[in-house]
Amino acid sequence: MKIGVVCYPSFGGSGVIATELGIAMAQRGHEVHFISYETPIRLQGYIKNVYYHEVQVPSYPLFKYPPYALALASHILEIVQSHGLDLLHAHYAIPHTISAYLAQQMAENHGFKIVTTLHGTDIMLVGREDPYRSITQFALRASDGVTAVSKFLADYTHETFHADREIRVIHNFVDTNRFCADRRPFPRSDFAEDNEKIFTHISNFRPIKRVCDIIQMFARVSKRLPAQLLMVGDGPDQVDAEALARRLGVEDRVRFLGRQSNVEGILAISDLFVMASEMESFGLASLEALSCGVPVIGTRQGGFGEVVEAGKTGLLFEVGDTQQMADLAVDLLTDEKRYLQFSQSARQAAMTQFSVNDIIPLYEGYYFEVLNGDHGKRTGKPS
Repeated sequence: MKIGVVCYPSFGGSGVIATELGIAMAQRGHEVHFISYETPIRLQGYIKNVYYHEVQVPSYPLFKYPPYALALASHILEIVQSHGLDLLHAHYAIPHTISAYLAQQMAENHGFKIVTTLHGTDIMLVGREDPYRSITQFALRASDGVTAVSKFLADYTHETFHADREIRVIHNFVDTNRFCADRRPFPRSDFAEDNEKIFTHISNFRPIKRVCDIIQMFARVSKRLPAQLLMVGDGPDQVDAEALARRLGVEDRVRFLGRQSNVEGILAISDLFVMASEMESFGLASLEALSCGVPVIGTRQGGFGEVVEAGKTGLLFEVGDTQQMADLAVDLLTDEKRYLQFSQSARQAAMTQFSVNDIIPLYEGYYFEVLNGDHGKRTGKPS
């Protein structure tokens, strides 16, 4: 099978999953072509059966905003015609599915199928805005197959966009061999003293991630427990988070590490992973933490509960309640027996529910269903 993959190459979970999925498909013998404006962050070095195609977006004085969606559609068409793609997997409905649909209409004798994976932001934020609601609905109809990374997101999509079609729920996945406590390329002492706990947060620092809540929580924890906070990633709210750390007097214990390709090494030395998101459709970074045996503290929102089992692999709190978040963190980290139980359960959950070896065949099987036309494009909302 020849598969095209269109995704955002950024640090967010959608780009990571898209890249890891494409690489896994290539390892299973399929030919995979990534199409984006820059190399995805997880696409490093030579990989057999994997190709990357950069989308060039010309800048003309006539265009106030460069029309990336049109340039992407043209480039998809070029790849389809030159490499004979069977299927194009669009991660995010807007603009990727729309660009894929335009290319599909232009392809004529080079027919290919479109699979759209919904990751959350495209539906819960962008798609529900008035300027994009109708085109998001169209993208759902135009796709030959649609998947969602959580049941919560599939249900939300049906209810919000009245989607009269099947949306297959295929959870995100993790390579449990790569993300494990034994993968430590650097010592804990690079970041913390022996008596200090290591808190870690990974995201793209957008407003929905509420990274300033992470700083406020950590400042509360620091008064009760020796600790360091590692902030991995970057984004628009980083400046505010850095300023808040200075105001609260914890700037010497908060490290902003920027984008990191080796997040598994950072998670392997962490004691607790923390998320304060206003909404999460799944929470890939949290799953990667669980795979390393690191319990997670996060918000009781969206599909997060499909990843973190409250009271077993992590603890959940209400959005914005940084005091409760701090209390949960301190209570868990100071109860050695309970912490060990959480850590073991976290690793076990990742291995038995979200392993790459279990999830990838679901995507591969779905691809073949779509190509064969027997996946039930409009079967209504699944039970």
